[in-house]
Amino acid sequence: MPYQYLYHILAFLVSAIIVLWSTPIVKKIGLKSGRVDRPGERKVHKRPMVRLGGVSIFLGTITALLFVWLSGGFIDANGQVLNPKDEYEIWGVTLGGIGFFLIGLADDLFSLSALKRLLMQIGVSSIVWMAGVQIEFLTVPSLGLTNIGWLSLPITVIWLVGMANAINWIDGLDGLAAGVSGIAAVVMLIVSLAMHQPAAALIAAALAGGTLGFLRYNFNPAQIFMGDGGAYFIGFTLAGVGVIGLVKTTAVTSVLLPYLILAVPILDMSAVILDRLRNGKSPFIADKRHLHHRLLQAGLSHRFAVLFIYSLTLWVGSLALAFSLPSGVIYAMGATSLLGYASWKVWRHAR
Repeated sequence: MPYQYLYHILAFLVSAIIVLWSTPIVKKIGLKSGRVDRPGERKVHKRPMVRLGGVSIFLGTITALLFVWLSGGFIDANGQVLNPKDEYEIWGVTLGGIGFFLIGLADDLFSLSALKRLLMQIGVSSIVWMAGVQIEFLTVPSLGLTNIGWLSLPITVIWLVGMANAINWIDGLDGLAAGVSGIAAVVMLIVSLAMHQPAAALIAAALAGGTLGFLRYNFNPAQIFMGDGGAYFIGFTLAGVGVIGLVKTTAVTSVLLPYLILAVPILDMSAVILDRLRNGKSPFIADKRHLHHRLLQAGLSHRFAVLFIYSLTLWVGSLALAFSLPSGVIYAMGATSLLGYASWKVWRHAR
């Protein structure tokens, strides 16, 4: 193992330890201040729950990144100091993640309107784009890989804002958003390293440690929720790492990798929006049309619905590994077998 990979392990462990230590403290503060999510018609939980767990994930991830940065761990694939362009991109994702976290935290505390949240998210994403976090290529049918020029700004903003909200939308069952995000972050970590982007991989490692550590308190039955602050921070950071760690070459496969890894929340959000529009409803009005709601309606238990979506996320992640690693096909075969078994169990329950 190259010595610089030790920084990725360190980032993962520091983040996880901070989250495991701080979450009970955040929960205690939330209960004392009354910052709780109360049961409702579309809510699955039956008792008030603290929804500030994202504070722990944010603290764990940022602390881990600062620790590694101060230790000299942000280096390129050759072990050299990052060039200014790559350094701006890393800071762009990090500072953008802080911005999205603060937007979500403000919503958790003060209940911002959807329009205010959206405008602030667009503003932060535009600043991040100017820092160099840019989608510059897309695969266009019949044209192949195409440089999108001035369209880079709106497409990058849509990607960053869309993913932040996609993770927020799947945060409907205990452990669902944290587990899906943790799996996606681990895959992004591996793929970024395979594409010789160790600095971007450090962000994925820290986020993976934070989200998977949070599952200790968030898996069913949950003791605390991540809230909008956590979901926005996680979604934006995953999207940002996808841009600076994966979409770095003109290869068609690398351009498609972030969309493949995050296919589950992307497709869930897209299907829900289209379904609402088809039924003449606003795409932003909350309802029970998400995949996890449909699995519960089919008779699956809370835990099994979450585990099934985990298997879906692991499967699409394994396809990304198959495209980027020589041994990735083995992982894809294993994940396909796991998904096949989980699908069979779902089919039995649905009958």
